[in-house]
Amino acid sequence: MISARRIITILGTLFCAGGTGFFMQHYMQAPDRSAPGSIQVASVNAIQDVVPLVEQALAAPAEEEEVQLEDIALTAAIPVPPSAAPQPEMLPDNPVTLAALEDEPITDLPQEEPAPSFGCEIDFKAQPVAAAMVKLTLNAPCLGNERFTLHHNGMMFADATDAEGRAEISVPALNKAAIFIATFTSGDSAVADAEVGTLEYYDRAVVQWNGPEGLQIHALEYEAGYEGDGHVWAGAARDLASAAKGEGGFITRLGDAEAFNPMMAEIYTFPSGTALKEGTIAINLEAEVTEDNCNTDIEAQILQKSGADRMAAKELVLAMPECDAVGDYLVLKNLFDDLNIARN
Repeated sequence: MISARRIITILGTLFCAGGTGFFMQHYMQAPDRSAPGSIQVASVNAIQDVVPLVEQALAAPAEEEEVQLEDIALTAAIPVPPSAAPQPEMLPDNPVTLAALEDEPITDLPQEEPAPSFGCEIDFKAQPVAAAMVKLTLNAPCLGNERFTLHHNGMMFADATDAEGRAEISVPALNKAAIFIATFTSGDSAVADAEVGTLEYYDRAVVQWNGPEGLQIHALEYEAGYEGDGHVWAGAARDLASAAKGEGGFITRLGDAEAFNPMMAEIYTFPSGTALKEGTIAINLEAEVTEDNCNTDIEAQILQKSGADRMAAKELVLAMPECDAVGDYLVLKNLFDDLNIARN
């Protein structure tokens, strides 16, 4: 491609050649104007001499001039998207109508999957034994060393299972159709029952309370004095063999005094229907003043069963002395009815 500079050079050359011819034609003529041919020849020759030079200049390749760039400063420009950039498609003029499926009535609701449970299976059995007692066997393998409360016909006390979740207790029956309920603090519970046919031959006196040791039943059989042979209490409790033989009564103490929130019960049993001799049995309640119960109120319940089904109940609130009386005893009489034993 012919550069602009080269074109200017060629045009300048043509201009100079034309001007030279013009000059020679008008100002370089001889004095004799009758010989015009010589002037024309000189003009024509001058132009003819220039034409080859122009043609040579046009035919010769132009030398490329090297341009030196210095001190170039770069500038930033905001990019302009091309005019042919993709444009968002326009929505149709007609609005889009959403079609809903036909409603179908729900006939069967989905069933929720039952959550896996890890309940504790408790085996609780009751077996009647001698002297209208019931042997309770509790087996709860997943409730080892757990406190439970035992309920029976108004009597209530708290005990605990061993490390294997077992407990064996002999409980005096208070009803011929004896029902026993064991409830745990976890909410688990179990029920056991037994038929106690010999209950009608035994009378029973019960005291129960919340708290550690403190209350005691003292039975004075056949007008015996304290520390005598007929004085039956926790320190001289006897056992069910004496009652089974008709010789006298015995004491049963229930509950764990070391358990959390202890609930205790003490029961005196006398074989009124099989006694070997007649007489009177006086039953007193004593409260020992201890460091645990001094200067407090003891709430207790009194239960007494006579014959097969008759049961009496009393509420008791006992105000204990100040703590400087620790070691003393309060003797409460007339809380229980005396037993009058007639010879059979």
